[in-house]
Amino acid sequence: MGLTSLKLILLLGVVAFAAVVAAVFFWPKLSRQAVLPILGRVGILLSTQVLLMATVAVIGNRYFVFYTTWDDLLGHTGKPVVNFGTAAGPGDVPKLVKENGTETIDVPQGKNAQAAGQIMRIDVAGRRSGMGTPALVYLPPQYFQAQYKDRRFPVVVVLTGYPGNERNLVTRLELPKFAANEIAAGRVQPTIYVMMKPSVGADRDTECTDVPGGPQVGMFFSQDLPEAINQAYRVAPGARNWAMLGDSTGGYCSIKLAMLNSDRIGAGVALSADYGAPLDGDTGDLYGGSKAYRNQNDLMWRLKNMPMPPVNLLLTSSESGEPNLPETKEFQRLAKPPLKVDTLLLPTGGHNFKTWQAVLPDALRWLSAQQKSDHPKDSAPVAASP
Repeated sequence: MGLTSLKLILLLGVVAFAAVVAAVFFWPKLSRQAVLPILGRVGILLSTQVLLMATVAVIGNRYFVFYTTWDDLLGHTGKPVVNFGTAAGPGDVPKLVKENGTETIDVPQGKNAQAAGQIMRIDVAGRRSGMGTPALVYLPPQYFQAQYKDRRFPVVVVLTGYPGNERNLVTRLELPKFAANEIAAGRVQPTIYVMMKPSVGADRDTECTDVPGGPQVGMFFSQDLPEAINQAYRVAPGARNWAMLGDSTGGYCSIKLAMLNSDRIGAGVALSADYGAPLDGDTGDLYGGSKAYRNQNDLMWRLKNMPMPPVNLLLTSSESGEPNLPETKEFQRLAKPPLKVDTLLLPTGGHNFKTWQAVLPDALRWLSAQQKSDHPKDSAPVAASP
């Protein structure tokens, strides 16, 4: 029985209800002030509370998709998949993307790929980092239309927060739905969106960092992922056509990866991000005990102490309800050319998907403006540097 299945919720709900009924029935029988009746009352209280809490937790997990399987919950992710096929010949790159099926879009004509686009379920392998992870790819309707058969498309990598799942970007943020509507209205150019979680195959919040002696998540996103997506899909070349967008931890990852890899990533959007280099129970030591390396991952420190990268960033926050507002304004104040920082501030809004949905259309239009190009038909994808 799956961790996110409705059957599990119904089963726990029935058992919890039965436990409450049993507690009402047996409580009078355990009213005596003796050891066994007292232990019986304690057992009834504990069992009913545990079952009720478990039911609420499973409902919450189904809604937010924190964990998709029992192995995911228990931290048993297994070894990452390194490749999905053999190279065609000496020196050729092995197959790095495995397609596992398609999904429709929740818009009119959503089952027609030529009218609404299509979601692809894929697995991605990192040739350099040795890491592998599932992802969802939204291909715009033009990708399937005959007149665009030679067209190459810009890419936006979209990252959810930690410990979220890439499916949150479909079910909670509803990014494919917003993207399809914006593309259909002509406000956003046809774009490929790659939806992922930021932790990749690690059992911890890596903050998209190349951990000394640990997972090389920064390498995966900046080198392996572009190579894999270039190999599998018709992607427009150059840093200008590769951008990132994320919420919460995914937002921090998006702008950090853009700042550290401006030769590969041209723009980044952070929805309600922090800008420091956290060190807590979820992250563990990501920096090998090095204060200097931690500083390099602290975006505010970089603005004060390092050359400005030639990238464009969009930061979002709220005047009321979002704790990152002061840092967001300070980040924009510290930015100097060639770094360009825009902000998008709501009057009110918390750290949640409802708030991020409110700014998502503007964020997609902003990214589209950064990635505008003539898309020459004879362009070929540029492989990531080794």
